[in-house]
Amino acid sequence: MGSHRRYDNIRVPQVPEFTVKVDINGELDLHCFNPRDVSSLVPEYLLACKDAGIKTVRIIHGKGTGTLRRSVHSILERLDMVDFYKMAGPDAGHWGATLVFLK
Repeated sequence: MGSHRRYDNIRVPQVPEFTVKVDINGELDLHCFNPRDVSSLVPEYLLACKDAGIKTVRIIHGKGTGTLRRSVHSILERLDMVDFYKMAGPDAGHWGATLVFLK
């Protein structure tokens, strides 16, 4: 029978961070991103939209279980630049998207 070595202190290299270019067009589709990045991505995107003169933004979070939607709404509640937000209508993604109105 062969012997097996036990490795207790194996270092796994971390994946380097990388930058993703996102069009600043008033629509952010979160399907393309890791959920852990949403807390920084949403405010940065909204600020970029505001700087570009875009006052209405559609954030697509998907329908799913609602976890991502609740996270997005929680972030929006804390941002001073947000005037208000609401679920999108049937023609804009319904409950799979949120419309954000910037001040």
